[in-house]
Amino acid sequence: MWLFVMFDLPVKTRAEKRRYAQFRQHLLREGFSGMQYSVYARYFESEEATAGCRRRVAEKIPEAGRVRVLHVTERQFASMSVFFGKRRHEPEEPPEQLLLF
Repeated sequence: MWLFVMFDLPVKTRAEKRRYAQFRQHLLREGFSGMQYSVYARYFESEEATAGCRRRVAEKIPEAGRVRVLHVTERQFASMSVFFGKRRHEPEEPPEQLLLF
């Protein structure tokens, strides 16, 4: 399961820029990776595992702006078309899972 956070936040004033940076830093601390400008994604083992993260992200959303949170299955993610310029690339692989004993 992949969880996407896509956002457009105002950045006209100094305070808005600070809120944008704080929200982006929160996503990075939560383990998200930047896929594109203002599009971040994180891999989870299941939809149930996303619940806590979705709640924490929602708590940090600034007053102004637009934020969308979307989860997609591994199969849906793998069917994504990815282009860098005119060259087609494969979608990212899910991260290796760490086993602790």
